Amino acid sequence: MISEFDLIARYFTRAQPGHPQVVLGIGDDCALLNPTPGMVLAISSDMLVEGRHFLPDADPKKLGHKSLAVNLSDLAAMGARPLGFTLALSLPQPDQTWLAGFADGLFALADAHDCALIGGDTTKGPLNICITIFGEIPPGQALRRDAALAGDDIWVSGTLGDARLALAGLRQEVALDPAEQAAAAARLDTPSPRVALGLALRGVAHAAIDISDGLSGDLGHILQRSGCGALVKLDALPPGPVLARQPQALQREFALSGGDDYELCFTAAVTQRAAVLAAAQAAGITVTRIGSIEPAAGLRLVDASGAALDLQFSSFDHFTSP
Repeated sequence: MISEFDLIARYFTRAQPGHPQVVLGIGDDCALLNPTPGMVLAISSDMLVEGRHFLPDADPKKLGHKSLAVNLSDLAAMGARPLGFTLALSLPQPDQTWLAGFADGLFALADAHDCALIGGDTTKGPLNICITIFGEIPPGQALRRDAALAGDDIWVSGTLGDARLALAGLRQEVALDPAEQAAAAARLDTPSPRVALGLALRGVAHAAIDISDGLSGDLGHILQRSGCGALVKLDALPPGPVLARQPQALQREFALSGGDDYELCFTAAVTQRAAVLAAAQAAGITVTRIGSIEPAAGLRLVDASGAALDLQFSSFDHFTSP
């Protein structure tokens, strides 16, 4: 049986070339980071629990990717550049095949974003993955949830709803053929954090959030923190390519309230439309304008003709959702 410290040394300890901000990584009581002078640190934590966030038979390589992706997505939503992360990992048993796959997926994404693993903890227990990530932002340029202004456009990146559709397929709530299930599951299992877009939106967007629990709920956080409301054109939401082949009612529900998209929802002044499109082009991602920020509180939905829709879809909540 492999020991705790052999496990760390074999699967999670690497040389850190090309990471000048990492003064000291794995192997001591604390890691030491040296942020770029004058920058502000951005810090976020996310926990993934077996049976709640992923199934017991989840592919470990994909799980390693997703574990870091959800944290990188938080940095993207703030417009922060990644620096490093810690990993706290609880395992029932140190399965070396599982660990090798998990580490491969984790480090492939970490290398793609030049983000070093700098420390953490391992223990025996139910499978639980907790990552804390560190990034940096120039002072005053963070894309905060409380910065939306009345009159702003509301935008989303990429497409929405395929991750939720994949979950519905796994739960047999909808019937998908194997090719459709696999295509949708790619969005659920290996989301793409929009770090490049977040960086490009500095100085262009006002407020932003990543779409993890569903657009309606996550946009609601911006509205609550900014003290405003919104009008959203429901049929302007860009459905994922698999969801786009489903009935309109399902497209509307999953695009508006489905979780695990890890796209960005952000607001920007009308005068910044060309700059938003340029930022998206520079980041290599599409963006779609879906509505506008209004002074009056609340989220109002309209269809393609502008007629009001009385629809109630709930986004994911860790304590009230099934």
